[in-house]
Order: sequence, then C-alpha cells, then structure tokens
Amino acid sequence: MAQFTQSSKLHNVLYDIRGPILEAAQQMEAEGHRILKLNIGNPAPFGFEAPDAILVDMIRHLPHAQGYSDSRGIFSARTAVSQYYQTRGIQNIHVDDIYLGNGVSELITMSLMALLEQGDEILVPMPDYPLWTASVSLAGGRAVHYLCDEDLDWEPDLDDLESKITSRTKGIVVINPNNPTGAVYSDATLRRIVELAEKHGLIIFADEIYEKILYEDTTHTNLAAFTGEDVLCLTFSGLSKAYRVCGYRAGWMAISGPKKEAADYLEGINLLANMRLCANVPAQHAIQTALGGYQSIKDLILPGGRLLEQRNKAYDMLNAIPGVSTKQARGALYLFPRLDPEVYRIRDDEKFVLDLLREQKILLSHGRAFNWHAPDHFRMVTLPAVADIEEAITRMADFLSRYRGN
Repeated sequence: MAQFTQSSKLHNVLYDIRGPILEAAQQMEAEGHRILKLNIGNPAPFGFEAPDAILVDMIRHLPHAQGYSDSRGIFSARTAVSQYYQTRGIQNIHVDDIYLGNGVSELITMSLMALLEQGDEILVPMPDYPLWTASVSLAGGRAVHYLCDEDLDWEPDLDDLESKITSRTKGIVVINPNNPTGAVYSDATLRRIVELAEKHGLIIFADEIYEKILYEDTTHTNLAAFTGEDVLCLTFSGLSKAYRVCGYRAGWMAISGPKKEAADYLEGINLLANMRLCANVPAQHAIQTALGGYQSIKDLILPGGRLLEQRNKAYDMLNAIPGVSTKQARGALYLFPRLDPEVYRIRDDEKFVLDLLREQKILLSHGRAFNWHAPDHFRMVTLPAVADIEEAITRMADFLSRYRGN
C-alpha cells in the first residue's frame, strides 16, 4: 500500500507546549491520575469566567449570526476595535484596517503567509511565544531569535537585535506584555525598536494580547503609538485573555503606517482573509460589548484580585527554593524561572519536565519550548488559586531537593 507522510513544510515547525509532554499528561489522565496543569494560559479551567454582558450579547445575536460575515469581520466589531485604538492615541487605524480572526493565532499565520518568500527572515524574541517561530517556518521563512536579557528584567537586547538584521530581514516581532517572561517593555525600548525598523525598512508585528493584564503601577504603550506613518505596524490583540474567552476565538489585527506603500502586501492579506471566508461570527458580536463595557479584568489585577495574589504567591515561593530564581512578572499570566546550572545540572529540560510530571503530577512547559537557548528555564502559569499554587510549588521544591540533573 502507498505510504503517506507529512509535508516537508512541517519539518521545522514545532509547538512543543502542546507536544510530547502534554501527550504524556493526557495518557496519565486516562490512567486515572489528577494532573495539575501549569502549562497553558487557559483561564476557564481555573474558574475564570467571561463577563455576563458578553454572554448575554452573544446569545442575543445568535439568530443573526448564522451566515458568513464580511471576510474582515462585522462592521460594529471592527468599529469598536478602531475606536479603542483611537482612545489609546492612535488615530491612523480605521475600520477598514481591522481584520477579525479565529483568535490571534490565525491572523499571525495569515500575516506571515502573505509576506514571506522562501528564506526570508523575521526577527523573533528569545524566549518567544512559539507560534511565531512555527508560523515563520510554515510560511517558508526563517526565524532569527534576538536575545531578551534576564538581567535587564527581560527587556530586548537591542544591540543583539540590530546585529541580526540582514538583507533578508522583513520584520521584527515584539511580544509585549511578554509571554513567557511577563516583561512589559519601556517606552524607550519601544521607540528604539521603531527607529531600527524605520532605518532598515522593516515591518513591526506587535503581539499585544496581554495589554490589559498589568500589575501594580505598570503601564503599557501600544507600539503603533510610536510607529505613526513611518513604519508599517501590524498590531494583534483580542478577547481571549483579558475577557477569559479563549474558546470563543475572537481576535483582531490592526494595520497602521504607510499602507499605500504596502498595498500589494495588504492585497495578499485580503486574499487569505477571503479564502477562509470569515472568522467565527457569534464571537465577533462579543467584541463591541467587551471593549465598550465595564473592564472586569481590573478586579483581578488590583490588590486583593486573584491574578495579582496568585502571581505574588508563585513569585515568593519559587524564589525561596534553593537554586531557583525568577523575575517578577509585570504583566501577562506567567513566570519564567531559572534553574541554576551549578545546582541542577540539567542537560535535557524536556526530560526534567517529564520527570516532574511523572513523580509529582505537575505539568509545566520547558524553556526550550519557547526557543530559549539553554535547558535552564521553565514556564509556569499563574492561573491556579493560591492554595493550588502553594501545593504545586511545595511539591516542586520537594522534587528539586532530590533532583540534580540528567
């Protein structure tokens, strides 16, 4: 019989946070084990629910959401997104510059597929959210990783970034607030990235899905506020995290900058948008309500709020483990702790995470799944309740007290 193999286009496409480790956890669950999942930023399993107003509005619109919408999305939702950015001081994003998607993930892939020729390069942060690296590879490009410096609270190393720009470089990915590190970049850093993009004629891809999840006195500036009409900027955001509706798949991409000069590229994005017909129509009806109503995320990130208290507990307990250190997250839902190589001589961080899973029934993501260059980090989600975080890190500390590498 004929054998069927996967396309060679997938040979460099990796998404290890849903890879072999998750498969091992699923097998253990099938055998009856209870796994504490600290590997994926999915709020719903941890008791975070969507605001009632979003649910009510979606239900009310269901009878009118049975057909396809415009390929870019329904007008009311795109208007709401455009007006949101206007309130953020960005005046050059209009209704026709908004594309709604089945989550940001779909739009990331579309934006890169429309742009890249074989061998083109995109600068991607290290560590990254691995969908970016995978999507660059799927589109025929090459992800070139620029360093984010842990000693500088995970701000990008701008000298390293600039040194990696070549004649094949097409754009710079900026994930801010950052997944997996929780960093929120300074305005000075953002302005410098814009200067580099303008100097070298590059597109900026601004992944800002966590822009509303900020702690204490942290502020976030949309990169498009600095790019103006000089640099083409594609801004990605959506409802998944701040509104706790990951499963609705309601994301958007907003295009700003010199759109006339990018007309051919934007025509390619239109083509791909038309080919998928439209995004999930019921979820599109949630966008206007979400952006215009009471922002319930504030109750979760202010003192006494679950997200803040859980972040603080995880930070304190992790840093109390000998040989473990982590920078405090200023935004998002994650910490990215370091395992001191002098204490834990880990050569294979995937094996480390699997060993922890099998012994303690705790599921983490290993650092190299985020294209980090060494086996000395892991990512932990801070979504569980404080009591569950205490239990998980206590068990983790017990495991580490006996674990010295492999």
